[in-house]
Amino acid sequence: MKTIQVVAAVIRDGKRFWAAQRGYGPWKDSWEFPGGKIEPGETPEQALAREIREELDTEIDIREKIAQVEYDYPDFHLSMGCYLCSVRSGHLVLKEHESARWLAREELNAVPWLPADRIVVNRLLQAEEDAYEGTD
Repeated sequence: MKTIQVVAAVIRDGKRFWAAQRGYGPWKDSWEFPGGKIEPGETPEQALAREIREELDTEIDIREKIAQVEYDYPDFHLSMGCYLCSVRSGHLVLKEHESARWLAREELNAVPWLPADRIVVNRLLQAEEDAYEGTD
């Protein structure tokens, strides 16, 4: 099975996360964290910065890698590095996506995520839950 190496930006603003709805392809209308394929010669961070510039006309600050997702879709294996990011400059202009919105933690389950991105959402929810357990 073919492996596709991609990166995704988990763009956070306070307690909100940016989610984008795919506007094309077999997974059209599913939601994802924006990003894309790593080109030859690029580091994951360079690829992520380029993809966000191309897809959203935005410059991001890449904070830290928060997940490495391995997922088997019917036709390929996806290897996705996910990075916590914030907007440095720009206005998150949709160039490839059908729609997008900021989702608060309690809204993360409100959209139909792509299967690989659902893994990231579950980890974000678990991480938030773990963070709150120690605040009693």
